[in-house]
Amino acid sequence: MRPFINKVFDTIEKYNMLSFSDHVLVGLSGGPDSVCLLLTLNQLKSKYNLKISAVYIDHGLRPKDVPKEIEFCKKLCDDLNITFYSHSINVKEFAIKERINLQEAARILRYATFDQISINIKADKIALGHNSDDQAETLIMRLLRGAGPSGLSGIPPVRKKIIRPLIEVERTEIEEFLKKNKVDFVLDSSNENTKYMRNKIRHILMPAIKKISPQATKIISKTADIIREENDYINVSVTKALMRLMSRKTDQKVELFCNPMEVLNIVILRRALRVAIDSFKDLKGIEFDHIEEIIRLIKKGKPGDRIYLPKGIRAIKGYSTIIITSEPPQKLSTYQIDMPKEIAIKEISMTLDIKELSIGEIQDYGNGKNLIYIDAEKIKFPLIIRPRKEGDYLYPFGFGKKKKLQDFFVDEKIPRDERDLIPIIESEGNIVCIVGYRLDDRFKIDHNTKRCLQIKAIAKM
Repeated sequence: MRPFINKVFDTIEKYNMLSFSDHVLVGLSGGPDSVCLLLTLNQLKSKYNLKISAVYIDHGLRPKDVPKEIEFCKKLCDDLNITFYSHSINVKEFAIKERINLQEAARILRYATFDQISINIKADKIALGHNSDDQAETLIMRLLRGAGPSGLSGIPPVRKKIIRPLIEVERTEIEEFLKKNKVDFVLDSSNENTKYMRNKIRHILMPAIKKISPQATKIISKTADIIREENDYINVSVTKALMRLMSRKTDQKVELFCNPMEVLNIVILRRALRVAIDSFKDLKGIEFDHIEEIIRLIKKGKPGDRIYLPKGIRAIKGYSTIIITSEPPQKLSTYQIDMPKEIAIKEISMTLDIKELSIGEIQDYGNGKNLIYIDAEKIKFPLIIRPRKEGDYLYPFGFGKKKKLQDFFVDEKIPRDERDLIPIIESEGNIVCIVGYRLDDRFKIDHNTKRCLQIKAIAKM
């Protein structure tokens, strides 16, 4: 084999990328890397008895360039007798829907498309054209963004069914290979736009670094290899730790035991939290600083303490566990009471026992929270039991003046995600009481009271 092909072959063997008779789907953009990858695998075809297919993915971002790129890729595949596919994805629409940037949206949709097409055509592997320069640029980009060891391990040569046979060859070697073989390729104009961070690193930072250290690409890529190997070793300890930490989980929530975490090594704890969170689609978006906030909550928080993180994610400390969730806070339903009776509030497992008494029947005036007495002549049925709503106000008993319900909740230190579950009893549009917290002063018993309404909140066990 020629030197370049031999180098790629060594990488394939080193990472066990291919098995005999594999069907390989190549991501083909028409650029130098993907064209080189297709030609290289085609030259190794007989050695592994490969079946090769290729796919071009149109991201919907460069409508003027796409037709000629598809035409180029199709002709190249026809010349090599390789089955060619093209597929379109709507990156802009997905980015708006998921509230992420275009590059991240393109990456997510692109990999999902590769995976789906590989399933449809029964491909064993998906080959992508990332090279050693891409590896170095990725490590620097993640370093500048504040990544930990997992991020700094760079682009994995193999991940599930994805393989990257060119990951140990530099861009200059690829260009030289194509030049020697007199092979054309197309250039993506967006790769020159330095508004993107990766392009700034590629066109501005890396040339400056290479002036200082000509072997920079090789050195940085090797560093990524070392970090990845050490990262894999740490992950073994993390997996063992998670087996002890995990209490229960759903698609939107993970619950972890606190006690083991309080004594866990900080390096393993950070990674365990990251792995636990990243395993759930709806919990992604948590960054290093957020992990540190969660750790502080675990170590110093009291039961009931919580922190609010991006994308509606919350971390809530219980007595023995910590819950990290993106589930929307529950909201109380609205109930109507036409006469004194007992009513179950299903969302909070509580029963409200409402009965009418004469003033002489009262023996214990209660605490004004879970046992409340109101002047029956100051209210009118039906009573409404409901959650809070915009513009609510009351005259808290003992306070003496009007107060916004929002301010009352803040002063009572009621967590935001619990406020929609607090029953508010209303009569003719006025708040009578906040169950569990306060009676409204306008409905209190006074010296003129003859009949009263007793409201008793009973929590179900």
